[in-house]
Order: sequence, then structure tokens, then C-alpha cells
Amino acid sequence: MAQVPQTFFDALAVRTWCGLALETLGRAREEIDAINVYPVADGDTGTNLYLTVESAVAAVEAVFAGHAAGSGPEGPTLADAARAMAHGALIGARGNSGTILAQLLRGMAQVLAEDDPAHADGQGLRLALRQAADSARRAVAHPVEGTVLTVASAAADAADGARGDCGTVARAAYDGARAALAATPGQLPVLERAGVVDAGGRGLVAVLGALVETFTGERAREAAGSAVTGPSRDPHARVEPPAGPVPVDGALEECADGAAVPGQEGPAFEVIYLLEAEDRAVDRLRERLDALGDSLVVVGGDGLWNVHVHVDDAGAAVEAGIEAGRPHRIRITHFGAGDVHTTGAERPPRERAQRAVVAVVPGEGLAGLYTEAGATTVLARPGEPPASGELVQAVRRAHAREVVLLPNDADLRHTAAAAAEQVRTEGIRVALIPTRSAVQGIAALAVHEPDRRFDEDVVSMTSAAGATRYAEVTVAEHQSWTMAGICQAGDVLGLIDGDVAVIGSDVAETAETVLDRMLSAGGEMVTLVLGDAVPDAVAEHLEGRVREGYLAVDTVVYRGGRQGALLLIGVE
Repeated sequence: MAQVPQTFFDALAVRTWCGLALETLGRAREEIDAINVYPVADGDTGTNLYLTVESAVAAVEAVFAGHAAGSGPEGPTLADAARAMAHGALIGARGNSGTILAQLLRGMAQVLAEDDPAHADGQGLRLALRQAADSARRAVAHPVEGTVLTVASAAADAADGARGDCGTVARAAYDGARAALAATPGQLPVLERAGVVDAGGRGLVAVLGALVETFTGERAREAAGSAVTGPSRDPHARVEPPAGPVPVDGALEECADGAAVPGQEGPAFEVIYLLEAEDRAVDRLRERLDALGDSLVVVGGDGLWNVHVHVDDAGAAVEAGIEAGRPHRIRITHFGAGDVHTTGAERPPRERAQRAVVAVVPGEGLAGLYTEAGATTVLARPGEPPASGELVQAVRRAHAREVVLLPNDADLRHTAAAAAEQVRTEGIRVALIPTRSAVQGIAALAVHEPDRRFDEDVVSMTSAAGATRYAEVTVAEHQSWTMAGICQAGDVLGLIDGDVAVIGSDVAETAETVLDRMLSAGGEMVTLVLGDAVPDAVAEHLEGRVREGYLAVDTVVYRGGRQGALLLIGVE
């Protein structure tokens, strides 16, 4: 992490703030989860905020890594870093609280990136905090006082009255937010009955505390003392749901059932998705979703939105998104009988499977293939790698005693290792197979035998993955030095085992050259995974080349969907 304090709000300060915010939320996550009673006592606000900021951190680090890999000596600008922070939070937002935090960060980025300044001073930070609070309030269909929105407005109001550098403004905003947080029980009866402050507001205070540390070098006073009102409370104790109707909010699990739960006190489903759509279409979408349910938050802009709503008809909420544009990363939570969202008798726990495979896949087509083979999948879209929290959720969703984890990307190995370490603390036995491409994952999945001893199955899958060479054909985004020479933007690149081996101008010709080089070392099976932009004729050409030039080598072709690379190649 960069050194603190930072003098101005520049790209390095954005990076520092994001890192410190993640650390602070990591320390406070369990406490925030424990005091989560609004909109419902589901104990996930701290976790949702942590995962949202984790996604923002990954996006900012990617920008810095991209500049470090370039030929120029200069790093990213403030606009680059602020936009990356906002985009990362948007695509990784979790739950009601995370979605609102994403809009707060987007509001700040709109000011910080305006006119592409080298840095922002105290005045710029004041304007950014005001824009953050105002834009977040506009994003919520029916704002409620005593929530994170109140805390954000109080922080902006306090910052407005501060004069001085960024450190002075940040501390004023933090102090204003703390005071507002302490007052939330008097604004929301559900908080007063439970004897706690608002969990989302507590999370925002933690994020603002990290902002203070960024500009002063001093860790802000922890807000834990104001997190509980009335009698002393164990911060790790579960909070019972308050009496009376309360809107639901929850974890991210898929559900195929579209029926509401009898006896439900609120809507039966939480629906979240990213949406590519125009502004006018989103205005109509808001009206339609507002009529369908509650807890509606729509954040984003510039063609990409994060939609969050609680409804009884999950299908209608998704259909509304389809009419507005192109929804993806759709996550539906079914608040089933017997959990904190419902009343009535508890549902007996579902029996765990003995073993499951969890795999990260780069496109919808491969997700379908992996699912048919029995794997639980996590979709990784171009530029949107999953965070460790997504992998943890997928392992939990697999509901097995033993799990084999396939990251299918060299850059995801550490993320997958962190996820595996976390779920091991929950008593799940996890083996991480270091697959670096989806074609290696296919090879591993082909030899998976759940009835075999766990260690034997893992060894067999690891061996199959390791025996599969992998390649991809993609298009260069900018001029760069490579192992094969200098490439220009628009050149077709053939990468073998992660390194550029071929630079060409035609997809089919480049792929053929790559395939020839891979098969020169031998092979029995060729796997081709075509992206959306690649016509079937390319696969037919490559299949013909294998038949003519390499006897006894079989070829199998799959459609991968929007997978980033034009073509993935595996040779076993």
C-alpha cells in the first residue's frame, strides 16, 4: 500500500483510500453484520460492503498495473483511478448497502474526474462528498431517514462547513457522519428497539475513517462505541428480527422457483443484476420495478447500471431488465421458509452432497457446458474478474462437504486461494487445482469421479489439467513489446501458455499457426472454444487442418459466448 498521509486527492490517494477502506471494513465486518437489523436482520451488511470495496480495490489496482506494464513513465491520472474505483464498485456491488456505496463512490468520481485534473484539494473533496450524498439519495426510489443516506448527507453537510486541506475536510466529514450515525436509532424505531445504530451508516463511517487516515496518516477513532445504544451488546451476537413487516434483504443465491413463500412478511426475492441500457430505458425500468416491489436502488450511468430490488415475482423483475436493455450477472435470492426473512416453522436443512466442483468460466456458453457436467459456475466477464467473496458464495451454494475449485485463470489463483482458506474455516474440505485456462478446466472435469476418494480424484484432475497445453487468440488493444516482437493495436495475437507466440492479421491464419506449434509436440485431443465474434468457418478450417495434418487427433468445438478472447485452444 502507498505511504500515508497524502497531500492532495490524486490517483495515489484513491489507491491508498481504497486499500485502507478494505482493511477497515475487514476489521469491522463482523460487528456490522451483527448489528444489521434494517431493512432486515440478515447479518450481511458488513460482508456486502467489504465485497463491494474489494471489487473497487481490484479495479484500481488493475489500472495501476496496466500503466506499470506500459512503456510510458507516468502512472494513472486522478480521473483514471477515480473512474476505476467507481466502476469496480458498481460491478461488484452487493446487497442494498453495497449498491448505495457504489453510487456514493460514483458521485465522488464524477467530481474528481471532471476536466481531468492532476489532483483535487479540500474544495474538490467538499464538492465530491456533496455530489456523492445527493446522487445516492436520488438513486433510491423511496429514501428513508436514519439510514446510510442520512449519514452520507450529514458527512457532506459537515464537509461544506470545513475550510482547509483534504485532511481537514475529511475529518469534518467523518465527525459529522459519526454524529449522524449515533442519532439513527431516534429516526428508525426498528433500530431503537434493537438497541443498535444503522449498519449501512456504520459501514460508511468506517470508509470515511479510512479517508481521514489517507490524508492525515492517523487512524480515525473507531466507531464501535457508537455502534450500540442502550444496554451493552455482544458485537458477535445475532440480532433477532424485529416484530412487524420489514422489507427483506439477503445473501446472493440462485433460485429457480418463482413462487412467493406463504406467510412471507415481505417480498420473497431479492433480484440484482448489471444492466447495459440507455438512460431513458432506465427511467421506465425504475417505474416498472417500483410497482413490482420495494427496496429499489438503481445506480450507475453511461450505459451500465446496477439494479437492486425486492419482489415477489423475480421473473417479472428480470423481464423488465430485458425490455430495458441487456441484463447480466443476474443474482436472485429466494427468502425461503424458516430463515430470518419469514415466519413459521423452520425448514429442515438440506443434506450436503459429498463432493462438488466449483469453476470460474469466461462465457455463458462454457457456463452451460460446465453446469451440464455437474459443476457450480461463477461467470467471469471481460474486465470483470470475480472477487474472493463470489467464489466463497459459489462454494456455499454447491453445498458439499468436499469441493474442488477450478479458477481457470492464472490471475485468479490468489483470489481462489483466499476463498478456499475462508471456506475451510467453515468445515468444508477444499482442493484448489491451479488451472490457468477454461480448457484445462474442461480436461480436469472430464476425469472427475465423485465416487472416488477425494485425494485420488484431485490428483487425477490435476494431472489432466497439467497435461493440457492452452492457448488463446485475441486482438491487441495497444502497441506493446511481446515475446514475438512489437505488436500494434488491432493485431491478432496468438498466446501459448500465457505468452505471445504469434502476431498476425487474420484470425484463422493466426489460430492455425498456433495450433501447428502446439501439435508439433504431440497431442491426442484438440478443444476449440469460439467467442461470439468468431464465425463457424474458423472452427471448420481448423478442424480440417487437424484432420489433414495430424492423424488420430480428435477435435471438439464449443461456443463460449462473450468470453473476452476470440478463441481458446486446448491440446491434450
